[in-house]
Amino acid sequence: MAENKLFTYSPISERPAITWPGGARVAVYVGLNVEHFLVDRPSTSIWPGSANLVPDPLNYGWRDYGARVGIWRTIESLDRHGIRASVLLNSAVAHHYPQIIEAGRARNWAWLAHGRTNSILHTGMERDEERQFLTDVIDTIATATGQRPRGWMGPGLTETFHTPELLAELGLSYVLDWTNDDQPYPLTVPGMISVPYSVELNDLILFGKGCSGPEFVRMVRDQYEQLHADSEHSGRVMALALHPFVIGQPFRHKYLDQALEFLAGQEGAWLTTSDEIAEEYLRQHPTHPTRPRELGDHPVA
Repeated sequence: MAENKLFTYSPISERPAITWPGGARVAVYVGLNVEHFLVDRPSTSIWPGSANLVPDPLNYGWRDYGARVGIWRTIESLDRHGIRASVLLNSAVAHHYPQIIEAGRARNWAWLAHGRTNSILHTGMERDEERQFLTDVIDTIATATGQRPRGWMGPGLTETFHTPELLAELGLSYVLDWTNDDQPYPLTVPGMISVPYSVELNDLILFGKGCSGPEFVRMVRDQYEQLHADSEHSGRVMALALHPFVIGQPFRHKYLDQALEFLAGQEGAWLTTSDEIAEEYLRQHPTHPTRPRELGDHPVA
């Protein structure tokens, strides 16, 4: 019966207008999940029949394809269309796949903290334990990439009741976990906002439900066109969520390329990063300067 203390209800029809740079109507970013998985823990699986085996070559190999092959194919397409990735980065990637970090640094990617590994969800920690964990994750990413993360998305979009507060203490300004809007909006934690992400326009979800390549391209077009229509009086955000072990499969590559070609060709689109979206929103709509009483001591429903 707990009430949601993290954000308040705000109908999109009753907000101050958002204007994006250059008169763009839709801010578009690619959320590229760059993750590390443990060989002795179950995680995202293509076939559940072996998911609890240790080791699980079928599912582990499917996931591992992303770091070995799929990411490089995806990078080719992003480069071709001049799109910088917003990378949702497990900090363990810095140790296991430094070549990916090097490639991202050369392309000036935006780096978001995404926990340590996607084999472990971000939950079940007391405040002090979580503070120490988040500090390690963020410092590891900052050292490896040369950029301190500004944003967070938990593995599996997970948080504790204290996560946004602790992230704010560590200098971050936004989270992607709450996928409930087409615009950024302020949290009750001072200085913290939510930036839209998508569990619908998300290759892992779509292709896991049997979506075909041509259907994926059509969905990208439909998403953009509807958001563009909605944005006549106030800007919207379109997030395209990608996982290299899914979208990086050879038979899907040309469809990613077609989708990115469409987005790159839209005059009303601001092709950007989640960092820049958050920065622009905060410039136009500074968050409340004082901390709510006892915030973080109450569960979020």
